[in-house]
Amino acid sequence: MTAGDHKAQSAPMNFNKILAPAAILIFTIGAWQAFQWAGIALALGGVVMWILLHFTRMVTILKKAADRPIGHVASAVMLNAKLKKGATLMHVIAMTRSLGELLSEKDTQPEVYRWTDNGQSHVTCTFAGGKLSTWTLQRPTSESASEDAQAPATVTPH
Repeated sequence: MTAGDHKAQSAPMNFNKILAPAAILIFTIGAWQAFQWAGIALALGGVVMWILLHFTRMVTILKKAADRPIGHVASAVMLNAKLKKGATLMHVIAMTRSLGELLSEKDTQPEVYRWTDNGQSHVTCTFAGGKLSTWTLQRPTSESASEDAQAPATVTPH
């Protein structure tokens, strides 16, 4: 990766960090121009509502993920198909309904997480700055799959 590629990659993230506060500021100035102090109160109420909606969404996602084992996903192949570059870690947690197994050092960049399914297939995701940059799907080798097929199946009576 060249220095130009790194700048091109980080530019959208910086733009998004500036866009929300700029929109709030413009909304507040417009509210002041239209309604004076009542407009400021309206703008403040809107911003607080927006923050509460995002906070509620985050808590709901984490509450659902807390009920599942760390790093488990129903199907690693389906997760691999649904992933898109630039997705946030919170979005991936919402898709998997599970916290990923942290493979990298804590509090270091990039962050690497893994989600594994019952067939031992797993997706390893790399997040740079909280955004999905790369991911790989690993499936078990055919030898281990054939060993699983030869294992006696347990049937439960109905």
